[in-house]
Amino acid sequence: MILFLRAFFLLILASMLWVTTWASLGQSLPDFIRGPVSGDRWFIATLFDAYWGFLTFYVWVAYKERSGLARALWLVGILLLGNIAMSVYCLIQLFRVRSDAPLSEVLLRRPVA
Repeated sequence: MILFLRAFFLLILASMLWVTTWASLGQSLPDFIRGPVSGDRWFIATLFDAYWGFLTFYVWVAYKERSGLARALWLVGILLLGNIAMSVYCLIQLFRVRSDAPLSEVLLRRPVA
């Protein structure tokens, strides 16, 4: 399962970096936001959905991280970079454990040594 998840989050990271680069080269984010889409109800609903998802994921990050600074930095990263930051966080967690480790070693907080 760990190997599958490593590949899965590498795919997410690679595809998000590609699509973000592709979109940025075609149109700047400020130009997009100032366009007609900014008042579109589905655009607004999609933003709400994405950011509530980011915050839901962050609850797990806040549980895993013991340092207030790390929690704050990951919150900023997730809110600014979305799935790019989320996949990086997951990859960090997945590469900290052996490939045959149970998923609980990734999901649960490590005991303080």
